[in-house]
Amino acid sequence: MRRLLTELAGWLQAEGQQMDEVVVTGVSFDTRTLKEGDLFIPFRGEQVNGHQFVRQAIEKGASASLWMKDEPNAPADIPLIFIDDPELALQQLARAYRDQLACKFIGITGSNGKTSTKDLVASVLSPYFNVRKTEGNFNNELGLPLTILSLDENTEVAVLEMGMSDFNEISFLSYLAKPHYAVITNIGEAHMQNLGSREGIAKAKFEIIDGLQDDGALIYDGDEPLLNTLVADHPELRAISFGYGEHVRLSLDSTESGDEGSRFAVKGIIDSQFTIPVFGSHQVKNSLAAILIAHELGLSNEQIDTALRQSKLTDMRMQPVVAQNGALFINDAYNAAPTSMQAALSFLKETKLRSKKWAVLGDMLELGENERHYHESIAGQLGTIHANGILLYGPRMKWLYEELKKNGNETKVIWSENDYDPLIAELLSSIDKDTIVLLKGSRGMALETIMDGVLQA
Repeated sequence: MRRLLTELAGWLQAEGQQMDEVVVTGVSFDTRTLKEGDLFIPFRGEQVNGHQFVRQAIEKGASASLWMKDEPNAPADIPLIFIDDPELALQQLARAYRDQLACKFIGITGSNGKTSTKDLVASVLSPYFNVRKTEGNFNNELGLPLTILSLDENTEVAVLEMGMSDFNEISFLSYLAKPHYAVITNIGEAHMQNLGSREGIAKAKFEIIDGLQDDGALIYDGDEPLLNTLVADHPELRAISFGYGEHVRLSLDSTESGDEGSRFAVKGIIDSQFTIPVFGSHQVKNSLAAILIAHELGLSNEQIDTALRQSKLTDMRMQPVVAQNGALFINDAYNAAPTSMQAALSFLKETKLRSKKWAVLGDMLELGENERHYHESIAGQLGTIHANGILLYGPRMKWLYEELKKNGNETKVIWSENDYDPLIAELLSSIDKDTIVLLKGSRGMALETIMDGVLQA
């Protein structure tokens, strides 16, 4: 981004001061990460007023700042644009800049797997296009505008993750990004407490089509009946389904795991084989969306496979970590909901990477009034794995612990409400080079602490 401050003022239809010849090359609302040339955006909260840091921002290299009209004592010697609301101004700037960019925009949402899918899409396209993607969790009404404003003018593909917790949030992000391709990875149970039901979650995720380009396409999980119903209600929509069923446009034909990751065959729109350096059938399914987008953008099967083999996912998504004694940790501890928990446990059941299997599971959060049922229901799947040990962490996992004990499970089961140490100690005394350990829980449980405790012992 390289724009005159006077042009940004025009985008905002706002007046300013000291604006002549000032050039803006980025946007920031945090002086700790601010870069030279940024436009500083001061937010006013209950605890902190960002206007207090405007001069500091200028001293650190910001070229200018916004300033709320009702905020007193505006410094007269600093380039400023006067606005009513910094959040609306940020979004308005992003909307105007997005309309000037010629790149393809890809929006990705879903209950689970949207970050992994974002990473896979970016990985498969990066060798052949100038690609930028959402970094970290900048996927909301503040993060998405910042991501758009950070795009280089020569960006060819922008891969944008879109998160939500309630209705109308994805719709807002979609209208802001105006994607050429929209992806819905799946429908799970996260945010049930706000959206009421899986039907509500599906409707909220489906809002991603609201800003879709007229010639754009929706790429979605065709194994989900709720999405199929919504697609059927929009006959004007170009929709491309992926999944396991015979009815989908791109179907998984076979999958196998090896030391190099997961190798799989697909059929339908594309008939070929691909490999990703990641474990888990759910990650294989996520890769189908990446394959479809790459195919839409003209890449050959050989180009897609070459890029997928080198793909990198954000940490803590089925991430393999080998301990000094040879034990293999699968760190899938970034987040958890019933759907993703089921997928991770399915991998543990099916894998032949190690002969001994341990599951380290943490609470699943934000499940609403049915959270006890969702935790207890894990017991049935755990009973089919024949694990050597099950370690449970968090107050909600007590429900699963009691269910396992009630069912007479012979596997060693240990539960700790808020102390990692007994679980770390159990692993240290039990695992060896023949052991695989799955870690799965919501982000708030920080299960990687248990793995780090073992690795650093």
